[in-house]
Amino acid sequence: MTPADPSIVRFRQIVADALAHLESRRQEINDLNVFPVADGDTGDNMALTLRSVVGELDAAIESGVSADGPGRTALVQRLARAALLGARGNSGVILSQLIRGAAEELVARPGELISAPLVAAAIAAASRRGYDSVRQPVEGTILTVVREMAGAAAHRVALLDPAQLAAPAGDAEQNAALALVLAEAIAAGQRALDEGPELLPALKEAGVVDAGGFGLLIFFAGVIRSVGAGTPAEEFDIRTYAAARLEGIEHQSETFRYCTNFAVTGRGLDAGRARRELAELGDSIIVVVGDEETLKVHVHTDEPQAAMALFGDADVTRVDVADMHEQVAANAAKVAARSAGAVAAAAAAEPAARTRSALVAVVAGDGVAAGFAALGARLVDGGTTMNPSTADLVRAVDEAPADEVVLLPNNPNVRMAAERAAELAEKPVAVVPTRSLQAGLAIAVEHAPDDDAATNAARLQELLDELATGGVAPSARKDPAGRFDVGDALGYVGDELVAWGAPQATLRTVLSRVGAGRELVTVLTAAETPLADDAVSALAPADVELEVIPGGQPAWWWLVAAE
Repeated sequence: MTPADPSIVRFRQIVADALAHLESRRQEINDLNVFPVADGDTGDNMALTLRSVVGELDAAIESGVSADGPGRTALVQRLARAALLGARGNSGVILSQLIRGAAEELVARPGELISAPLVAAAIAAASRRGYDSVRQPVEGTILTVVREMAGAAAHRVALLDPAQLAAPAGDAEQNAALALVLAEAIAAGQRALDEGPELLPALKEAGVVDAGGFGLLIFFAGVIRSVGAGTPAEEFDIRTYAAARLEGIEHQSETFRYCTNFAVTGRGLDAGRARRELAELGDSIIVVVGDEETLKVHVHTDEPQAAMALFGDADVTRVDVADMHEQVAANAAKVAARSAGAVAAAAAAEPAARTRSALVAVVAGDGVAAGFAALGARLVDGGTTMNPSTADLVRAVDEAPADEVVLLPNNPNVRMAAERAAELAEKPVAVVPTRSLQAGLAIAVEHAPDDDAATNAARLQELLDELATGGVAPSARKDPAGRFDVGDALGYVGDELVAWGAPQATLRTVLSRVGAGRELVTVLTAAETPLADDAVSALAPADVELEVIPGGQPAWWWLVAAE
């Protein structure tokens, strides 16, 4: 086995340490997310992008790639591509371009993998690449922060003692110079971040600074903490900012509904033409070039499929379509964290006999997964944000032992990916647009394997139209209006917040509203809830049969459906 290049190992350690620091404050970054409101969570998007880079570095180290000569060029190209394809949302795509700009600078300076002058030049290159990637750059955002950081870094490098710039230099000397340069750059970035609300009304209205810029500063603070291990720099950090106000924030892309991200692979791709054509379908357009045959696209549009169709026969992958209207309506609680064990167990079960139609469901939670599996459904792991890739859905459809498939997305964020999967699959697929796990499970019992997909879908849609749903979850943040605090119960009927406060009273309200005029109410319970099952049963409205089932969903205490 080829020994690992020590400079790449060192670089990997710094990036991994900085990612870990960003992960430790990811929720703070998410809480600032207002621009664009519904691109997902900025902290999550930045972490996903950086995880892709660390994963590519691990692969490079394992394969014995060198940081010298041709190996260096190949490495930075791999890192830029990994960041681009791993990116989600505006913040992730812009961050991927900052990484690409820095990577291009690394290629241009052989022999300097990490040094203060190189880092200053890399930040400047990252800033240029970031601005070039956005069709209409907006000041007050991450772009302004990185531009100010670049200027300050260059200024600090000019003031360094020539002895600090002389080669060769050991790790300790490079680390000291690097920490000095980054500390000055971060100070300038912090000033730009603080001034952001004066440049961008959306930030001022929400009472926050830009989440992407904040995340970038936290990442670089992590770099300083890594190179300053064993010194006072190890404690370097960025101050905390107040979370966004929950009320009265309008979506920045009010005209268009779907935040659409995808990668395009093919020959003859023209980023400029793509930007012009996408401008006729939407706004918030980012089209960036990964390499000669790869583009990454971000656009807000009402027609995600039309946006993807612009690229003709090119391969469209890594599709991520989010319904921004639904995200804004449901911003207080998200279905999160599922048990991969139940999904894996279902996937490993004995093959089912081939039928005319099969049921494929996106799941989260071991009890939910077990419920769908008991009905014969093929399961797709929704991931921690209920956001599987189109490729995951296509694979499940193609592997289902049936001639046709009924697909239940069970989350509004999955719907467009499900519809895209239906187009790409090798067999007929009917998508029933279920918006929640409890809704999907409630109607799945009526799937008939001997009927074709269209017949099944029509029957399930009728049931879905008559279904009422709701849920109760613990609040993740304090309400600025003082209605509820962290950990208080939030009760929803559909996407409407209808009650808050004590769990028992909140659940009673939700059950009463959801169960009005209904005969059967089903409650899926989390692994840990503030009320025992018998206490939940006692809250059933009069003349309503209440069924309590273990769901295992960790983000919601109770998910409710009524037939």
